Amino acid sequence: MAYIQGSYDDLFTAVPSALAGLLDDGDAGASVAVFVDGEPVVDVWGGFADADRTIPWQRDTITNVWSVTKTMTALCALTLADRGELDLAAPVGRYWPEFTRAGKEKVLVRHLLAHTAGLPDWDGPVEELHDWPSATARLAAQAPQWEPGSTAGYHSLTQGFLVGEVVRRITGRSLGAFFAEEVAAPLGADFHIGLPAEHDHRVALTVPPSSRDEDYAASAPGSGTSPAAATAIRVRDGNSAAWRRAEIPAASGFGNAHSVALVQSVMACGGAVRGVRLLSQAGCDLAREEQFHGEDRLLGMPVRYGLGYGLFGNTFGWGGWGGSLVVIDPDGLMAVAYVTNQMREPADDNRGLEIVMAAYDGLKGLRA
Repeated sequence: MAYIQGSYDDLFTAVPSALAGLLDDGDAGASVAVFVDGEPVVDVWGGFADADRTIPWQRDTITNVWSVTKTMTALCALTLADRGELDLAAPVGRYWPEFTRAGKEKVLVRHLLAHTAGLPDWDGPVEELHDWPSATARLAAQAPQWEPGSTAGYHSLTQGFLVGEVVRRITGRSLGAFFAEEVAAPLGADFHIGLPAEHDHRVALTVPPSSRDEDYAASAPGSGTSPAAATAIRVRDGNSAAWRRAEIPAASGFGNAHSVALVQSVMACGGAVRGVRLLSQAGCDLAREEQFHGEDRLLGMPVRYGLGYGLFGNTFGWGGWGGSLVVIDPDGLMAVAYVTNQMREPADDNRGLEIVMAAYDGLKGLRA
């Protein structure tokens, strides 16, 4: 069995066992954390940080969590809303006047958070993602693909720029800087949107599925292909230094399971963790206000979207390309994070769910 490092409560032994099983099945490396009431009951890791399996995964190893980053961006927006600085029901143009071009006058801030704004496709060059003014100007010039708010289509790359530009117009700070100063620093969380070069030595590069190489590209699970209008993002793009430096707040967050679970414990615990309050209980509750329920026209699958998070029964959270996942359970005051550098084909990937179910085994024991 794979060697697992870290610590865990005896009631949660199923979690490290599940991680070991995944590594035994051929995954390169991963970390798992379960926080209950703001404290870690599981904080474990194992495997390797590189495809050649020569560099052991360490306590401070971080990796690209892809779309799990969206939960961090959502937390920033909800924090501003809770402070009264952002009206989620307001037109985006109130904060970003240039955005109202091309028939987008009726796009509301909440539409951005719920993937209903009608701007799902990134149709520019990959390199333009690294340049904030160019990326946001391109989106401001686009026309919506549907009546805003009428349906949903996953804004896989664009959501972060759209929400992030609203945050920048309000605060004068980039999304990455706002997150670093207002969220990560107060909590002591090792999560970064826009990774400084001094952290590169800790990064576990993304490993494509076993039958693929670094040209493996993201696609919608329900379609098997990328939308014709969208620019394909490849593993090699995410493994580049330019991607790490850039602030792509829908997809370029770097962290480990400990940092993801720590930050999202704020949402599980009514807005405060370890004496640090980021927002009120009412502000947390906004995340679970259903904005859309139906089939996502890009993902080709049924979804429920709240404000910045996917809704799953009484829980909420989101996953990333390649398998990383965070699930938040306010009823159990629990946040579960699984972060891996090893991709699997989406249709064959239930790893995050296995970890979450193992965590619930422990929570039952804890609450008994």
